Amino acid sequence: QVQLVESGGGLVQAGESLRLSCVVARGTLSEYFVGWFRQAPGKEREFVSAIRWNGSTRYYAASVKGRFTVSRDNAKNRVDLQMNSLEPEDTAVYYCAAVTEVSYRAGRYDRAAEYPYWGQGTQVTVSS
Repeated sequence: QVQLVESGGGLVQAGESLRLSCVVARGTLSEYFVGWFRQAPGKEREFVSAIRWNGSTRYYAASVKGRFTVSRDNAKNRVDLQMNSLEPEDTAVYYCAAVTEVSYRAGRYDRAAEYPYWGQGTQVTVSS
C-alpha cells in the first residue's frame, strides 16, 4: 500500500507562489495516477489537478488553470504542484491522492472517491 506525504505549504501574500510536493514514502510512484485536492473550512473537498503515471496527461480545475502546474519525477517518487499568482480563495488544506493506473477509470480524475490513497494534507494560507 502506498504512503503519501505532502510538504511545502505555508502562509503567503496574494500574488506570491508556493510549491507543494507529494512524496511516496512507501511504494513505487510510477504505478500511480496522482491527483491534488483541496478543502477549505466549511467546504467540500474539491479537485485541483491530476497527472497520469508518465506525465503524458495533466488535468486542472478551471479555477487554477494557467496559475498552477503539476509535474512528477518518478525516479524521485515525487509529484509537485507549482502554484503561482495565489489568491485568498486558494486558502485550503491541500491533499495529494493516488490510484493505481490499472484501477483508474478514465474521466474520473476529479472525483475524490476515485482515489483510495491519501496524504495527511498541508495547509496553504493566502492573505490579501
